[in-house]
Amino acid sequence: MSPSINLVVIRSADLDRAEAFYSLIGLSFIRHRHGKGPEHLACEGEHSVFEIYPQNSKFPNTHGSRIGFRVSDVDNCVSKIKLEGEQVFQDPSDSEWGRRAVVIDPDGHKVELVTI
Repeated sequence: MSPSINLVVIRSADLDRAEAFYSLIGLSFIRHRHGKGPEHLACEGEHSVFEIYPQNSKFPNTHGSRIGFRVSDVDNCVSKIKLEGEQVFQDPSDSEWGRRAVVIDPDGHKVELVTI
């Protein structure tokens, strides 16, 4: 068996705003807490989990990270993001990986969206 990603964790200054942003691309979260740890957002996919934890002094941010999601309609997602006043780094265009765009979440993470 070859390795595959099963967990991605990023940090956010505002969990509510992060949840609203990622819902624009179709992600649904539950609020979760492990033991005495902080409440965070968890989105469970078929083979992976995407979590957003609050930033704090021990874990200040992850905004240098780049993440990507396969979505059903890149153009529609980017339109929703623009309507909400969020940043688009690269408008949708055709590429060797499919229809692709890069947006920036409220915490500065570059988020690649692709439709194959």
